[in-house]
Amino acid sequence: MSRRRMRHMLVAALFAAMPQAGAACAQEHAAHAMAMPQDAADASAPTAAPDAHARHATQTAQARHAVHAPPAPTAAASAAAARHVAPPPPAHPLPGMTHAQMVEAMAMGDDAVHARLLLDQFEHARGDDASAAAWNAQGWIGRDFDKLWFKTEGARRGGQVEDARAELLWDHAFATWWDWQLGARRDFGAGPGRDWIAFGIAGLAPYWFELQATAYVGAQGRAALRFEAEYELLLTQRLVLQPRAELDAYGKADPARGIGAGLSDGEFGLRLRYEIRREFAPYVGYVWTRRFGASAGLARSAGEPATDRQWVAGVRVWF
Repeated sequence: MSRRRMRHMLVAALFAAMPQAGAACAQEHAAHAMAMPQDAADASAPTAAPDAHARHATQTAQARHAVHAPPAPTAAASAAAARHVAPPPPAHPLPGMTHAQMVEAMAMGDDAVHARLLLDQFEHARGDDASAAAWNAQGWIGRDFDKLWFKTEGARRGGQVEDARAELLWDHAFATWWDWQLGARRDFGAGPGRDWIAFGIAGLAPYWFELQATAYVGAQGRAALRFEAEYELLLTQRLVLQPRAELDAYGKADPARGIGAGLSDGEFGLRLRYEIRREFAPYVGYVWTRRFGASAGLARSAGEPATDRQWVAGVRVWF
């Protein structure tokens, strides 16, 4: 067979095989398309380029939600929550209340009525020439800003009350730690009784000094001024040292009660108490008393010393 004839037969065979190969390729492509996942098909589809502003807004919102999202509970917290048993509902649920009723029911207005009675000194005193029993007490009842205050002090010697007084005052808080006081005072004991109108100030000074200054106006042009100061030094939680000072001055002499004009008398005491309980404390102490000026002269004329020193022992009680 000639070469030319063989070439013609090879070309004819190639042309006969081409349709079968095309069909096979088509079938292969169709099967590949059917097996392709939907996500890949969607990914292969052309999409529009995302907007930069939209992408930034989405990222910002995601970051904001991530900041405010609570942390995922731990395994221990989840177990504790699963073990929690809710309490039973209240047997008597509260009815609906106004704000004023709620404040009154829960005492949130800081306006409750309180009361206290303090027997600061109840003691027996032994002096240079005689012994005596003395007291100093005060009590109050009222609210935080307004109280009714009662005070009394005096001494009893030889079966008779000497130089005693009682005061009834209205007390009003006008600043932190400080109160105005307005009321009346009655002097009784040896000599004629005297009545006074009282006006003063009392409070807690820096470094915890308790101060009180009171002015008095009485009948027949009488006037008086009284100053008191005391301090409590805690040596231990139960052992307390209490120094205390008093000064009295009068604008007019009252010989019937042994009082001269000007600075009349002063007293300084030092008491050491042991608080068995806060409400009950026995104490011992030393008290120095001195009369000045015309009052000292009246005391000497009556056969009494101008200066007196006393050892004291007593109890301090409050309710």
